[in-house]
Amino acid sequence: MLNLKEASVTFPQMRILSGIQPSGALHLGNYFGMMRPSIELQEKGEAFYFIANYHSMTSLSNAEERRKNTIDVALDFLACGLDPKKSVFFRQSDVPEVTELAWMLTTITPMGLLERCTSYKDKIAKGISSNHGLFAYPVLMAADILIYDSNIVPVGRDQKQHLEVARDIANKWNNEYGQTFVIPEPQIRDDVAEVPGMDGQKMSKSYGNTIEIFGDEKVIRKKIMSIVMDSRTPQEPKPDAEKNLALQLLKLVAPQDVAKNLEERLRAGGLGYGDLKKTLFEQYWTYFTAAREKRKELAANLNYVNRVLEDGAGRARAVAVPVLKRAKLACGLD
Repeated sequence: MLNLKEASVTFPQMRILSGIQPSGALHLGNYFGMMRPSIELQEKGEAFYFIANYHSMTSLSNAEERRKNTIDVALDFLACGLDPKKSVFFRQSDVPEVTELAWMLTTITPMGLLERCTSYKDKIAKGISSNHGLFAYPVLMAADILIYDSNIVPVGRDQKQHLEVARDIANKWNNEYGQTFVIPEPQIRDDVAEVPGMDGQKMSKSYGNTIEIFGDEKVIRKKIMSIVMDSRTPQEPKPDAEKNLALQLLKLVAPQDVAKNLEERLRAGGLGYGDLKKTLFEQYWTYFTAAREKRKELAANLNYVNRVLEDGAGRARAVAVPVLKRAKLACGLD
């Protein structure tokens, strides 16, 4: 039998891995924090992107809603530019090897490592029900990353700790059983690492403070116009304009010169908050015009969307099965 420690294990030069939960409508935080960077990276390496429906079970218990959300995420990603010819795009649950690896990783994961994760504590503090899945989320995330020999993982700043946990788990396994897993590296875009929500906190479905990518026009307009501003009059200069929530969001969706002009007017005084929010809505709506049209076309051809996911799962398993085999051989299960 092959001895793993003597085997020559060849790792890819550049494999990118990222996932997103189908726990609700995708929003600007998802787009700028994860989706757009991931779509850009499909030009630079071998990209594996999955819909994290196992992970969604920690916060969503409605089966039909999960099915609908999963298709919606696929539609959103494809509409925004993910190319299935350049990326491996699939449902997490279509690769059962990931949950088998997750169990194997739990056996060498120290409890203290998980107890230090701030995301779990933050979600509990926000009123999300505690369960083992929520607590063990970083272990499944580690399995997601390690089973594809991932080199680069684009993450928001709030997920950086979970990636560090994945690195710790991989190193512990490699020290225990011999060189088995690639040690992944995070990629964080500081300019959009954390997109603010309607209340100034991080934009999150869990907090109900989102602006959806493909939201209803009237609903989104009302949301944006309801963003709470301070009590200063339009004429008053705003030397702290960079802290203005509407302006921060505008900088994401507007051309640089448009955003710069409004920021200067805000600093100097004379720009009303109502006008700023109207511009924000107009720029947001224009930004996703082409994607909205493409999404309509995809929604009318769900057979194609499902074929993309099925094909992606097959390509993902072609990588996952050998990696799982390597791990089982290393720890004596094979």
